[in-house]
Amino acid sequence: MTDDNNNVFEMKERRFSPDSTRRWIRSGIVVAVLLLLVVISIMNVFIVKQDEYKVISQFGEVVRIAEEPGLNAKIPFIQQVSSIPKYQMNYDINSAEINTLDKKRVLVDNYVVWSVDDPQAMKANARTVENAESIMANFINSVIRSQLGQMNFEQIINEEDQSTRGDVNEMVGERVNELLAADNYGISVTDVRMKRTDLPEDNEEAVYQRMISERESTAQEYLSEGDAEANRIRANTDREVKELISSAEADAEEIIGEGEAEAAAVYNEAFSRDPEFYELYKTLQTYETTVDEETVIVLPSDSPYARILMGYVE
Repeated sequence: MTDDNNNVFEMKERRFSPDSTRRWIRSGIVVAVLLLLVVISIMNVFIVKQDEYKVISQFGEVVRIAEEPGLNAKIPFIQQVSSIPKYQMNYDINSAEINTLDKKRVLVDNYVVWSVDDPQAMKANARTVENAESIMANFINSVIRSQLGQMNFEQIINEEDQSTRGDVNEMVGERVNELLAADNYGISVTDVRMKRTDLPEDNEEAVYQRMISERESTAQEYLSEGDAEANRIRANTDREVKELISSAEADAEEIIGEGEAEAAAVYNEAFSRDPEFYELYKTLQTYETTVDEETVIVLPSDSPYARILMGYVE
């Protein structure tokens, strides 16, 4: 038993000898260093996605832009990485109150489609996407106030006048892009659209009533103009009808006169060939106009009428 105890003691003594301890410490340090290097490497490797820019900054200054998709690396503890979207973005702009050319107040609600063209300039001057949207919204509201302030209220809200509003949207987009480029913000506006126009609550009812009054006045003007035009058309038509009737009657009288003259010529020619027949014909015509069912004729027996009626015709 004593020999066994001595062997166990010697084995423990060899296990915890100074050389063995130092080897364990060195191995632990090496493993720790390797793990630290692996962690640092992982922390300083980043992935660039298809739809984003990676901006690498050093002491607050942009030193590099990673655009191609894939793995990239940065200097540990010195450089920082931030993302900027590469795709087009939509941004709803808060309603802005404007005064129209005819002195009406209108709330205009817009949205904008925009994108980052130069991520380095955008990061240097706007810093963040939120700041870029705020700067862009201020420019858009300013330009919209200027452009819509040159239009009447009716032109802005009239759905049938879309061409004017379309031109305004284009002008606003062009002007905002000029302002953004002048300050080198690295962003651009693709499209600006007017979603909605509202009236401020404090003058909404007054404007509605004024609009109703204006519409009624305009309708009355149209009705008056329509009545005047209808009367003018009727008068012209009546005059044209009278002129046509007069012309037709004159033509008819002329035709009748020509017909009667031709008939008289035919009668004269016919009657001149047999005067006795003409006398008989004229006599019969007088009978036709003077004799009816109630007529009582008293004639001498030697009267031509009596002789003809009694059948004595030589």
